[in-house]
Formats: sequence, C-alpha cells, structure tokens
Amino acid sequence: MLEEALEHLVKGIVDHDEDVVVRRKELRRGELLEVRVHPDDLGRVIGRSGRTASALRTVVGALAGNSNVRVDIVDTDRVR
Repeated sequence: MLEEALEHLVKGIVDHDEDVVVRRKELRRGELLEVRVHPDDLGRVIGRSGRTASALRTVVGALAGNSNVRVDIVDTDRVR
C-alpha cells in the first residue's frame, strides 16, 4: 500500500511518469522504499534544499503509522 501511495505522489511531480519505479525492501530495522525516476526529474523529486523529498518522507511516515519506513531517492546515474 505504501509503495502505491508513494508512486502516485511522485508521478504527480515528474514529467516522465512512465519511468517512476518504487521498490520495497525489508531490512532489519524496518522497511525501505527506493524511488527511481528519470534523470531529468531527479531535481524535481528532491526539490529546493530537499523540501519535496522531505515532504514525501513526512507523508509516507504518516501513512505508515507506527511502522519504521525509510524513503530513499536513488540517483540512477550511479552504479547500483
């Protein structure tokens, strides 16, 4: 559910919505949601001084409730 909500929010921000991918990973300390977008949209998702990314993390954290969820915006230009 969280992946779909985050994907929906990110698709509303970017120009290349077909390139938005949200992956969920289970870690020892909780859940990790990785967001991958088109390289041209990376600045839009991060926002000025990281405000958009912070807002996305706040919304996902509120939706998660008591669960420990982390949101990472992955730079697709770097090697995985």
